[in-house]
Amino acid sequence: MKKFLAIFAVAASMLAVNAQAQNKSVDAARAAVEKAQAAAENPKQNTKTATWLTYGQKLLDAYNAPAGNAWVGMSAQELQVLGGGERPQSETQVELDGEPMLKQTYANKNLYFNQAGQLALIEVTKPVVENALDKAFEAYQKAMELDTKGQKTADIKKALETIVSKYTDDAYNAYTLGNMAEASVLFEKAAKASAAAPLSQLDTNSIYNAGYTAWAVQDWNRAKSLFDECFSYGFFKKGDTYAKLADIADRLGDSAAAKKYLEEGAAKFPESESLLIGLINYYISSGENADELFNLFKKAQAAEPNNASLYYVEGNARAKMGQDAEALAAYDKAIEVNPNYEWGYIGKGIKLYDMAVDLQDKASQEMNDAKYMALMGEFEKALKGCIEPFEKGFELTQDDEIKKNIAEYLKNACFRFRSEGGEYQTKYEKYSAVAGN
Repeated sequence: MKKFLAIFAVAASMLAVNAQAQNKSVDAARAAVEKAQAAAENPKQNTKTATWLTYGQKLLDAYNAPAGNAWVGMSAQELQVLGGGERPQSETQVELDGEPMLKQTYANKNLYFNQAGQLALIEVTKPVVENALDKAFEAYQKAMELDTKGQKTADIKKALETIVSKYTDDAYNAYTLGNMAEASVLFEKAAKASAAAPLSQLDTNSIYNAGYTAWAVQDWNRAKSLFDECFSYGFFKKGDTYAKLADIADRLGDSAAAKKYLEEGAAKFPESESLLIGLINYYISSGENADELFNLFKKAQAAEPNNASLYYVEGNARAKMGQDAEALAAYDKAIEVNPNYEWGYIGKGIKLYDMAVDLQDKASQEMNDAKYMALMGEFEKALKGCIEPFEKGFELTQDDEIKKNIAEYLKNACFRFRSEGGEYQTKYEKYSAVAGN
């Protein structure tokens, strides 16, 4: 027993030493920054490139210090072994971006582990130096300015790549934690650092993300400025830049600009769902004739007559505008153009199913027996009609989640007719098993 107690005592002392080592590491990082900062403020030293390189590196070291030995992707077991003896002050179950997480709270950080037991996010709550990345960026810019012969260009470029990576990581962390305004600022800083010499790289993804997160918190003017910048670089994100600028224009009261963005965007990106929805909403709310919307589809279809998705998108537009017959014709055309295009069948199935639901609702409110029976006849025709295209879509798709969604429709449709014979009962059982309920 004494032997075991001695082992436990040694282990406990090692944990204490490791925890002290972590504190000393943070203190050392802070002291190193203070020393380098003093040199950067010293007139005799602040004209040297090396002074600013050292200051920048010490700031990056200080930025990294709170994380200790933790890194994204490590397991909880690895953290126990390599974590320097740190122990969380508390553990709680939280949900981030729809995913359950175990949150471990420490004195200077929060660690979030996913359900697989892997570290998914590191949130520093007590940095060694406030705004360390901003200061490091400024230090390397000063080093670049002083390095007139370009002898340290490679070192500065490598440091800027690290700063961009850290800004981007922090931006995504802020986004995941729901801090959209902070994420927007960080994405913009990442783009700025990337554009700085000697890295000199255009990071349109970060500019777009900065705009998107500003848009998400309804900072319309800031979002417009960032999306305008994307626009100027020809970064359209498959039409979404147009859609966002249209939405912002509409919210700022400029409906003419909104319409222009939507129509120009749809002409370039006719398959964009966000532009399609924007155009539909515009024509519905404005009361204008929607012929121009469908003229855009005709132009796109004439240019790409074998592109089945263009007819599918037209079907969606007509369905949302209550044009049932035209929607079904568009889905049929998509199927005709490409018999293996699953979405033509799925679109047709959904439209017929929705029509059946509407007819059933109308029948339930009808007091006249003859009219009621007529509506129920139409209801059963539409509901039966959706089964064949849904089954074809189910057969063609390779996506398990889509199969599950189609199965839910088919289960409901076949349930109605299961008393008519074994075929519908068999299908009901088959699709109920896939749907999972």
